[in-house]
Amino acid sequence: MTVAMITHAQPGDAFWDIIRKGAQAAASKDNVTFQYSNSNDASKQAQLIQAAIDKKVDGIAVTDPNTGALGSAIKSAVSAGIPVVMFNAGESDAMKLGALGYFGQDEFTAGTAAGARLKQEGAKNVLCAIQDQGQSQLEARCDGVSKGLGFKVQRVYVNGADDSAVTSTINAKLSQDKSIDWVMTLGAQYALDAAKGAKSANSNAKIATFDTNKDLVNAIKDGTVQWAVDQQPYLQGYLAVDSLWLYKTNGDTIGGGQPTATGPSFVDKNNVGAVSKFAANGTR
Repeated sequence: MTVAMITHAQPGDAFWDIIRKGAQAAASKDNVTFQYSNSNDASKQAQLIQAAIDKKVDGIAVTDPNTGALGSAIKSAVSAGIPVVMFNAGESDAMKLGALGYFGQDEFTAGTAAGARLKQEGAKNVLCAIQDQGQSQLEARCDGVSKGLGFKVQRVYVNGADDSAVTSTINAKLSQDKSIDWVMTLGAQYALDAAKGAKSANSNAKIATFDTNKDLVNAIKDGTVQWAVDQQPYLQGYLAVDSLWLYKTNGDTIGGGQPTATGPSFVDKNNVGAVSKFAANGTR
């Protein structure tokens, strides 16, 4: 059995390495041939989906950050008789596109939870940094943060492919507006960039983020970052592959026709010790 996984991974983002590790673990357990490809260009991602269809793979696991660009390709896979599951991005459209299941978190709900926590911690002026303009799930996170806070966050678009550019952009924003008291980033590595930007701007803004990796967990331990919203990327990758194997070998589906939530939860100073040993393995 061959499974193709096609994602919108940003080059150099360790978050996607965690997803891939989970997928590879499931593939190894299930004796599945695993093929991985990615592009953060939606049109190229659609081409990768079509390439998997042309290869007549036995299953496709795919992320959908832009249904307008990817929906037709996903439907084509389903029409070709290839089982499709979706994960990480595209929850609201997954079942309409014909996916057998979806594994991830509702990004607006996760953002709302993050916003509510910021409100509880007294945030007054929050900057939400978006690393890839045009991705609906990232916008939904910032929308949710605004909902949870009860007021609109400021948004800044940063070049997620260049860590130094992220740092300099956030530095400039914090230097310009000293009233910003929290920076909310949407990926672990960008939280570390934001912390550098805040330090060089002599800003007292605190940093929180979505998603984790080894370095981010260490930053929570030493107080550089306050907390992270965890959607369990390893679990997303693992379930995406394992669910296809279960469907092909036993006709099973997971979720009862509804998305399967892998988050959100929070990693903070209270539970980071328990998470850190798994983060050291590259799985959290």
